[in-house]
Amino acid sequence: MTGIVRNWLGVSVLVLALAVAGSERAGAQAAPDGAAAAKPAAKSAPRRAAQAGSGHVYLMRGLLNIFSLGMDDLAAKIQTKGISASVHNHSEWQGISDEIAAKYKAGKHGPIILVGHSLGADAVMFMGEYLGKKGVPVALVVPFDGTGSFAASSNVARVMNLTQRDYAHMRRGSGFRGELSNIDVSNPAGIDHINVDKSARLHAMVLSRIQSVLGRGGGGGASPS
Repeated sequence: MTGIVRNWLGVSVLVLALAVAGSERAGAQAAPDGAAAAKPAAKSAPRRAAQAGSGHVYLMRGLLNIFSLGMDDLAAKIQTKGISASVHNHSEWQGISDEIAAKYKAGKHGPIILVGHSLGADAVMFMGEYLGKKGVPVALVVPFDGTGSFAASSNVARVMNLTQRDYAHMRRGSGFRGELSNIDVSNPAGIDHINVDKSARLHAMVLSRIQSVLGRGGGGGASPS
């Protein structure tokens, strides 16, 4: 009986030793894989920084999210220049602004550019002010024929207002020290509220301005001619 017990103890010790050895080998094999996995993460950091610094253009559609499809066309043109752009419903402006602010404060957002048509044009002005209250700078705001006049907030660097209305002019708000232009796009004939967002001429002007702001070339885009 004593011999059986000794044999059982010996087998148990051997099994335990083999298990420990196997665990150590597994850990040693996993370490190179873990190191290899860490290297791509280190390499990807500069890419994330580059994306964060490259900026993003947020384009806001107008009424019912169906009457401003020129914003989709403009977004596609912006993307062909290697610039990040996305299109949203004007009613989502506050939620989008909260997302922008969170990314900016986390160091994951570059220059912010806001473009909108009709109620979307109103929305980008609201967004500029709202982001200002959160301490977030805005590089450029481009309203396409908004439904009213608004004040540019102090955190906004540039406003290029495209309008064919006498009353939809943007003005300098308290503390605003940036560039502001109200550009009458009613000429040539044929531009109206429904199609102003689809004008290839205005798209080219806005795209040039965006590229200039982001340091990607392009002109100032301050004149509709």
